[in-house]
Amino acid sequence: MPIPLNQKSLRLLPAVVAIPGHSRARGGRRIVHIGVGAFHRAHQAVYLDDLLANGQSGKWEICGAGLLEQDRAIHRALSAQDCLYTVVEMSEAEPSARVVGPMAEHLYAPESPEELLGRMADAACAIVSLTITESGYLVNQWNGSFDFGHADVRYDLEHPAEPSGWLGYVVEALDRRRGHGLPPFTVLSCDNLQHNGDVARQAVLAFADRRDPSLARWLEAHGAFPNSMVDRITPVTTDAHRSMVADRFGILDECPVVTEPFRQWVIEDRFADGRPEWERAGALLTSDVLPYEKIKIRLLNGGHQALCYLGLLVGFEYVHEAIADPQIADFLRRLMREEIAPLLVETPGINLAEYQESVIRRFANPAVEDRLSRIGADASTRIAKFVMPSLAEQAARGGPMRLLTLAVAGWLRCLAGADEQGARIDLADPRGAALAALARRTGPDPAPLLEVAEVFGGVLPADRRFRALLSEALRGLYNDGARATLDAFLGRGAYQQE
Repeated sequence: MPIPLNQKSLRLLPAVVAIPGHSRARGGRRIVHIGVGAFHRAHQAVYLDDLLANGQSGKWEICGAGLLEQDRAIHRALSAQDCLYTVVEMSEAEPSARVVGPMAEHLYAPESPEELLGRMADAACAIVSLTITESGYLVNQWNGSFDFGHADVRYDLEHPAEPSGWLGYVVEALDRRRGHGLPPFTVLSCDNLQHNGDVARQAVLAFADRRDPSLARWLEAHGAFPNSMVDRITPVTTDAHRSMVADRFGILDECPVVTEPFRQWVIEDRFADGRPEWERAGALLTSDVLPYEKIKIRLLNGGHQALCYLGLLVGFEYVHEAIADPQIADFLRRLMREEIAPLLVETPGINLAEYQESVIRRFANPAVEDRLSRIGADASTRIAKFVMPSLAEQAARGGPMRLLTLAVAGWLRCLAGADEQGARIDLADPRGAALAALARRTGPDPAPLLEVAEVFGGVLPADRRFRALLSEALRGLYNDGARATLDAFLGRGAYQQE
């Protein structure tokens, strides 16, 4: 029978399962992390677990925090398991399992708002880190404006002591620290955004200035918002994963994480009130994250988006199925080599040609079982942040952009709601319903969709070459199908000439 996971049962687990190599007694410095999803548990928490195990960085602990209704389930699961959970690394060889334990507690904010504010405002809190999705920062990618009309923002500005959204909690806690004569905690974004720390700073300062200009000035003078690059492919946990952990490793765990062996973390070394020595656990601390994050976001995240929608249209369910298709693999290799890599600079420790092949290998890992539907979630934000910047650069320099444009066209075709066999495509996206209604009305004509400024901005829609290529690609996808259009855009058919 599988053993229920908790602190008391750790020594009862099978010897093949690694358990935390450090004391879990509370105390020391605190990281409050907002958004304890699978990625955080497989990435930042694992780095801290490794660091604590070597006993060379003093005492640090994580206080996890959930703000959304969907966070209620993970709160219950983690609380019942003393905030322990299993991480399974899935390679094409044997999977390996470890129990990860740097999280001291998890708070569900709607049930204990003052408790969470107290943890953040306390002198022991040095860092508030975030995985709130790319769309959670409410900063317009194209013009830098902040969305003061968002419901959480409006509510939190009107009820500063009773916040609802992450900005309300962060800014209220910072204001309390200011009142107590404490330094601000560092706000550390761990989301897939280029300049993610700068974007977090824009959001926090805009919100703080609207609430109290003196608070914003204090944060400008004393706050820290380091940029970071995070990388580890981590699918959503399923019942099949829970069953695998029980059957294979003898652990009854309601919130395990399945992930790939690879992980990377590059962090700008700019903190307001101390930090763990993450470099002892393999993270890279640097003065300039930009070249690393640009390589990762453009090639890996952009590559995910490129294969996702064409793969869905053909009828694939998983990333490894799509990349195993020779036509899609050829498309992705050429997209990276010909249209993205020329926009990147050589970076210490990274060989761009090898990095591109590593992307293919990681996508091809069948053991991870990463669904295309996960990659396509929040597509309107991810396309805008992972694909559009490369398109905009190529448009500005008159460079090649056929395959990048085809990637965008694949998404627009998926908005119609079905693949080429008629099976439903339903991608979770806050803008999804409105965009899908527009796509169904306009079909192969992309012009109305290009008017959605939050996604496309104003520069690309005004570029005649981009508009012509997008129209050509979308007509091909609607009229001839994904495979014929792929062949055409790869230079094997009538669409070869621009």
